[in-house]
Amino acid sequence: MYQTARTRKRWPRKRWHGIVGGVSTLAVLGALALTSTPAASASPDAGRDQAFGQAAKEFGVPESLLEALSYAQTRWDDHVGEHNTDGGYGPMNLIDGTLFAGDRGEAKNGDAAGAAPAKIDSLGRAAKLLGVDRQQLRTDPAANIRGGAALLAAEQRSLKLPVGASTSPGRWYAAVAASSGATEQSAAKTFADDVYAALADGAQRTTDDGQRVSMKAAKTEPQTGQLSLLGLKKSSNKSGIECPPGLDCESIPAPYEKYGPGAGDYGNYDKAPRDTPAGPTVDYIVLHDTEGSWDTTLKLVQDPTYLGWHYTIRSADGHIAQHIPTKDVGWHAGNWYINQHSIGIEQEGFAAQGATWYTESLYRNSARLVRYLAHKWQIPLDRAHILGHDNVPGIYADYVAGMHWDPGPYWDWQHYFHLLGAPLEARHGKPSKEIVRILPGFDNNQQPVTGCTTAGQPCDPQGTDFVYLHTEPNADSPLVKDIDLHTDGSASTTQVSDVGARAVAGQDFAVADRQGDWTAVWYLGQKGWFYNPRGDRTAKDVGGWLVKPKAGVDAVATYGRAYPEASAYPDPIPAQSILSLSYQLTAGQSAVLTDRTVSTDYYRAVTYDTPPPADHIDIRGQTKYLQISFGHRIMYVQAADVDIVRAR
Repeated sequence: MYQTARTRKRWPRKRWHGIVGGVSTLAVLGALALTSTPAASASPDAGRDQAFGQAAKEFGVPESLLEALSYAQTRWDDHVGEHNTDGGYGPMNLIDGTLFAGDRGEAKNGDAAGAAPAKIDSLGRAAKLLGVDRQQLRTDPAANIRGGAALLAAEQRSLKLPVGASTSPGRWYAAVAASSGATEQSAAKTFADDVYAALADGAQRTTDDGQRVSMKAAKTEPQTGQLSLLGLKKSSNKSGIECPPGLDCESIPAPYEKYGPGAGDYGNYDKAPRDTPAGPTVDYIVLHDTEGSWDTTLKLVQDPTYLGWHYTIRSADGHIAQHIPTKDVGWHAGNWYINQHSIGIEQEGFAAQGATWYTESLYRNSARLVRYLAHKWQIPLDRAHILGHDNVPGIYADYVAGMHWDPGPYWDWQHYFHLLGAPLEARHGKPSKEIVRILPGFDNNQQPVTGCTTAGQPCDPQGTDFVYLHTEPNADSPLVKDIDLHTDGSASTTQVSDVGARAVAGQDFAVADRQGDWTAVWYLGQKGWFYNPRGDRTAKDVGGWLVKPKAGVDAVATYGRAYPEASAYPDPIPAQSILSLSYQLTAGQSAVLTDRTVSTDYYRAVTYDTPPPADHIDIRGQTKYLQISFGHRIMYVQAADVDIVRAR
């Protein structure tokens, strides 16, 4: 979100194989101390399944419920001792309140530490219950699971409800809801319902540290009426909110107001009739990472001199605030053409160093919101239209280096699209040999990344969402160049903010060559090679359409926006420049066609309240553009320069 710039390298080797966001104030820390038997704890290297079983028995919690609670928070992952964007550690997402202490100094984005919201220190509570050091709960998955079980049982006891490993999981509904740490009733309910849905469905997967965990589907009747025991508040201000039924949303409006005497002294969005034929179409949803706390982000979006986006999602529980009606244009993407055609969603990521993963609550509620918005605005659920901020192009060459890279390499696009109900692995139509879709997985796809906390230093190994592209079919060759990102002509790097040589999960690319276990794609006008071995593919052949330069055209220009020709602008509105990026699609190359219905328009909105035709008018042209996949970011070509052919 902030105005700064934002990095799996697939090597030819074998791949690397909260509660609890908080506990309600009703929890009594001492209630469980006498029930804990240290001898019963699982050893540090015990299997994850065994750890759940032993913790459930030790603290009198149904094992299946404990597994479901962890699955709904982290999918049983440990994240190698790293905390998430809300300060949560381990399989049970125990929140470390010391990360948000007032004396923490300045955050990496410049926010004052005092801007961080108060956090429930569930990790500290668990450490006290178990009589162990905080660090053990951060780094030992078995201890972390014991801590989660202890907290859940303490909550159940504080509610004067029965405990015991053999009790019905349905009788723990209030304790599970309280475990979300939510202060709003609807958020707690959504969290609890997710836990019980996981319990009903069952699950099995291999975790990020190679643990195979299985949870059998279990029928139970959750006692949802227990929710009233928690005394949680109902979300305020629901009027006019655009949100799926049952999801925890509230309205926190961004201002639309003047703050100075100048015509452009207003903020922080533009009124637009995008819900009528007279307005721009809504074609994209752009996901951002706030790089700041929930409280700080809300202050910024309510400042008329700052930027504006449509929604913010809280990390701890997935709570959603809407700021701008989706028919209006937000200021969030750094590209006006994308702004006028998109909805912007900021996802909370507190700027604590080392926060490298996102909570399951955020993933799930973000997916619910995006699915709802995509249906409402008829936006395709694919990676050409559900974008990260890092996929937004610069408006022309000079702007590329300043574009953003959030939500970053640790956002799991494949998992996210499963939650959207549109899995990226699904083929549509007959596959071809001329297009591949990048599908590297996530947990086992641990590409080397540098500079997360210290410039040039390796980041801790963990799941990533991309493959690196090399100049040759070997891992020792340089990474491909991005001539607009690295204007000195140097190769791309593994720096966390460097997206110049990354092909990300779900992106489709035109195949340029194949050699042994390596595949090359056309990427920014050059061959980009990635490791794609038989039996362990990082990409899948898919069908689709390609664009190729027309006969006699040596090079096709690419664009970061699809603006009209100069003659389309009525007097006295000045024409917008049509400037290209530096990347060219040259003869013999091809790119994947991702949208042939691109709008050629410019929404003129430069004043607070000047009516059409002088302002607040969508100016439409006759030049036809096509959207293509030719790099990390989307881009456009003019249809007159290319032929469209079906991939074979």
